Amino acid sequence: MNFDDLIKKCKKCHKCRLRKNAAQVVPGAGDPKAEIMFIGEAPGANEDREGVPFCGAAGKFLDELLESVGINRKDVFITNIVKCRPPGNREPQNDEIQACRPWTNTLIKIIKPKVFVLLGRFALNKFFPNFKISQVHGKAYKKWGRIFFIMYHPAVALYNGSQREVLFADVKNMKEILKNNLSNVEILDKPKNEMADLLKRKRAEKRKKENQLKINL
Repeated sequence: MNFDDLIKKCKKCHKCRLRKNAAQVVPGAGDPKAEIMFIGEAPGANEDREGVPFCGAAGKFLDELLESVGINRKDVFITNIVKCRPPGNREPQNDEIQACRPWTNTLIKIIKPKVFVLLGRFALNKFFPNFKISQVHGKAYKKWGRIFFIMYHPAVALYNGSQREVLFADVKNMKEILKNNLSNVEILDKPKNEMADLLKRKRAEKRKKENQLKINL
């Protein structure tokens, strides 16, 4: 499946209850060959109407953040964890997130971004379910050979003006990472030799349990 076919197929999705009340599916927008993918939470009222992610007030602030570090929106790809607007802008529920997961995963597979920018706790939870965004925003991690940079969702600055400076500081950190300044990137991938040792230990433990079971019998 190529990018255009995926978008067409995604727009016809009715896998969860969100599609019932949404005006349309919003798969994502931007460069299908982008090296950077931004992932947010869900479309809002403006996105639902226009069919473009981050085109409302939060989107305008995201544009401002990107411009502050010389990044053009057309050069990145932007999507959300769920592709349809939740009623009343409520938080997406777990089964809705799971229903949309294959679309996000296939977008990642086709676009092959080198860097993910996770906007908010829902995007964070997809890749790092045990992390708390208040503790890891502004930080970068390497996992599965890719870089993940974590930020608050731009919408937080609309409700709490003090967060604007936090987001501007975080996006500056992101820019340094994009310059291949990886000194502050925490490596979460296990080296191959560590993985081999781990698998060897697990196999040994399994054989030990099987042998013990035979003795007990």
